Amino acid sequence: MTALVIGGSKSGKSGYAESLFRDFPGKRYYIASMEPHGPEAQAIIARHRLQRAGKGFVTVERPRDLAGLSLPPGCGALLEDLGNLCANEMFTPQGVQDPVPAVLRGIDLLRARCGLLVMVSNDIGCDSAAYPAQTQQYIRALGRIHAHAAAAADLVTECVFGIPVIRKGEAPCCAHC
Repeated sequence: MTALVIGGSKSGKSGYAESLFRDFPGKRYYIASMEPHGPEAQAIIARHRLQRAGKGFVTVERPRDLAGLSLPPGCGALLEDLGNLCANEMFTPQGVQDPVPAVLRGIDLLRARCGLLVMVSNDIGCDSAAYPAQTQQYIRALGRIHAHAAAAADLVTECVFGIPVIRKGEAPCCAHC
């Protein structure tokens, strides 16, 4: 099964995504894409580590090159999150790159390898604010990634104020916040 969980900041999406693994019998990997730049990022990383403590996840730090990650066949993987991965692939020391091909290649390889793949992402770009050109470029790229991930997913859930709203498919009976 492949799932996409999307929502705003602190919407409960990470907890919901983890709940999808409740009955998963195999090896579980947590693919962490956030680079620990600054105290805010470090606080988020610490909160997520504490949140998943004791849930059987092996953490794999992978801020870019998702396609280069080799996981055992049939395993479970929670990818947190597509927005960070998109930004890391886009804003590189070599300059601004198109992140979409690299991220989609990684998603497709994980889907083919994993028995359960749950992708988490932030809901951005839904407002009518005027952003600088590079930010708009990032929002469009992440939108293309979301569209691909949603099309490939068996389950698409939007978390709104801690409430999971199923947009595609059916949640397993074990999934709840």
